[in-house]
Amino acid sequence: MPVEIARRGAGQKHPSGKLEKIADAILKLVGRDEAELSLALIGNAEMRQLNARYRHKDYPTDVLSFPIEGTIAAESGLIGDVIISVEKARQQAKEQRHSLDLEMATLLIHGIVHLLGYDHERSAQDARTMGRVEKKLYRALCERGLIKV
Repeated sequence: MPVEIARRGAGQKHPSGKLEKIADAILKLVGRDEAELSLALIGNAEMRQLNARYRHKDYPTDVLSFPIEGTIAAESGLIGDVIISVEKARQQAKEQRHSLDLEMATLLIHGIVHLLGYDHERSAQDARTMGRVEKKLYRALCERGLIKV
């Protein structure tokens, strides 16, 4: 199960080995260990452009997910793309008073759960369901020593 990681702009210098291990573990935990995932680490400027183009919101967000659907997904094993703004993650980690590593892992979990079809923006019930899935993954990753609170 390959996880392809691209680093551009402000995300260029962020180490990616730990994130790759976390992504591998998440996909195994959800029974998608044969899936392929693309992860991009970028900066706020590029994230703002993507958020404006695809969500019509003209500000940088922390994470975006783009699922691969249909025939291509079935034939290729691709699950989709997760894009994280390292700058936004750094800001949020500082505000929450925890490490950048923890924030990046949290955003990666959130992004992958979106790729699995969960969406907290559809309804309050969907938000609760997605939150439960994220917490379950978060706990499992903590138990495996991949993230530390």
